[in-house]
Amino acid sequence: MKNYRTHEDYLNKALQNPKEAALYMNAAVEENDPVLMLAVLSQVVKAYGISKMAKKISLSRTGVYKTLSKKGNPELKTFMAILTASGLKMSFKPAHMHHIR
Repeated sequence: MKNYRTHEDYLNKALQNPKEAALYMNAAVEENDPVLMLAVLSQVVKAYGISKMAKKISLSRTGVYKTLSKKGNPELKTFMAILTASGLKMSFKPAHMHHIR
């Protein structure tokens, strides 16, 4: 019998690669949904490892869990620290293709 990976196992392995994590985060950003964005950020952190991430961003494990909970609302400083620790960076593009004058 062949052993199969669960979707969660596959996702955790894939999100350890910063290129894959960036694609995943960008897809979530396109939805313009803060709840989805928080869930995706949480998945990236879990793939990286909660304890490892907590140490890198100078938060307790409990603080990381609280920040990424469904009612969490990470400060920009924490959000940016998570991105950096995950090998990601944020960038911007215009919402519309015409120039604002």
